[in-house]
Amino acid sequence: MFRITSRIIGDEILLKVEGCLMREWVHELEACWMAAAADARGRRIRVDLTDVYHVDSAGQALMTAMYRADISFVTKGCVMREIVREIAQERLSEDGGRT
Repeated sequence: MFRITSRIIGDEILLKVEGCLMREWVHELEACWMAAAADARGRRIRVDLTDVYHVDSAGQALMTAMYRADISFVTKGCVMREIVREIAQERLSEDGGRT
């Protein structure tokens, strides 16, 4: 099962992702992100990954692109937090330590 729910909460758009972020589902999240960004009207976009239990390399690549576009993530558990930490660390390395 895979599900993405989009909600507007105040000044942000929340994309809640549930299931495995892998293969064909990566394109679904990317499409939802692009649609949200096109209609953001100044709102921040945040992605809730608290109910994601697996991310493959394609999912990590999309998360990296989202992070580079200043999308923030909500996580729980050590695995998802570590994935996001690695993405952030990679970005710091690429920027020479600048944020």
